[in-house]
Amino acid sequence: MAQYSIKEVETLSGIKAHTLRIWEQRYHFLKPERTETNIRYYTDEQLRLLLNIATLNRSGMKISKIAELKKNDLAAEVLKVFETTNQPDDLLDSLILAMLDFDEKLFEKTLSSAILKIGLEDAFIKLVFPFLIRTGILWATGSVRIVQEHFISNLIRRKISVAIDSTYVDTTKKSRKFVLFLPEGESHELLLLFTEYLLRKHNHEVAYLGCSLPLDELDYVSEKFKPDYLVTYHTISMEHIRFQTYIEQLSAHFPSCKIIIGGAQLMSDLPLPANCLAVHSAADLAKAIQ
Repeated sequence: MAQYSIKEVETLSGIKAHTLRIWEQRYHFLKPERTETNIRYYTDEQLRLLLNIATLNRSGMKISKIAELKKNDLAAEVLKVFETTNQPDDLLDSLILAMLDFDEKLFEKTLSSAILKIGLEDAFIKLVFPFLIRTGILWATGSVRIVQEHFISNLIRRKISVAIDSTYVDTTKKSRKFVLFLPEGESHELLLLFTEYLLRKHNHEVAYLGCSLPLDELDYVSEKFKPDYLVTYHTISMEHIRFQTYIEQLSAHFPSCKIIIGGAQLMSDLPLPANCLAVHSAADLAKAIQ
């Protein structure tokens, strides 16, 4: 059974810790557990309940009314919201529930509905990547299990792969050549796959090299493919000086290429070589490509 601190529940549900404590005292629908040292924590079941409560509260239902609902009635009301909402926070709650319960049907319904309403590109920028950011810190601390990360990541990967396969590239004079890769030790490729989708959608040629690529292997593909751009992401923590050195080596190896770099490792104050461009979000990436 997973245990979530009040701060972790705040991150996942979007409900402020102060509000949680007021709801607990006033409405008694949620009673957190206590450790032997009297530190409060929440279970999976309590987190699910909070996500449902947050969804109904955002939809306009008063918390006093929610507190009166029986379990089945509460679930039915939440389902109504999920079926009709366009609100990112409600959809985020739905994805989190799908992850916690290994519920592929809920994931598919939530993401497919979002794609139909706003398109795949906006669905990933406004929904999927905020979801990954919201849960990413909890994966790192172990509050969300690796098996849950793998489950939801594989579903997302499958959705992007289908979109890539259905995208026909019709090159034009404006088309450019892109090499996409992750450096050695990096294995989280969802943003890299999404980048491939965006590039193909805009009729660019892509050489997708995937995860954990040694730097010297890029020389060979550069010689054969002759790219205009390199795109890479860095999420695994690396010593600042080592990261700076890697970027400078990359720049020196490919002086005629524009290098697009993103990921959590990229600090806003990091000095970049002249041929490097930093992107700090999926939205930044979409703008850079366009």
